Amino acid sequence: MKVAFLFFARSREIAGTQSWEIDLHDGASIQDALQAVLTQFPALTEFEGRCVLALNQEYIDKDSKQHLKDGDEVALIPPISGG
Repeated sequence: MKVAFLFFARSREIAGTQSWEIDLHDGASIQDALQAVLTQFPALTEFEGRCVLALNQEYIDKDSKQHLKDGDEVALIPPISGG
């Protein structure tokens, strides 16, 4: 199944793209998707544990056991700082 992964702010800069399509096995979880992204873009591990995830434009817990479906969209939103 195909799942789109969206990158925002600093994660977009690190990944070098605003989106990436992942081909995952049926029944894959959010954690499976996140692991695939970290394997493809290892520099994103700097956000591990500090980012917010959204599934189809709704915030979710990164430890969610929810299974993904074909066509789902997962967003990685890193911590934002400014001043």
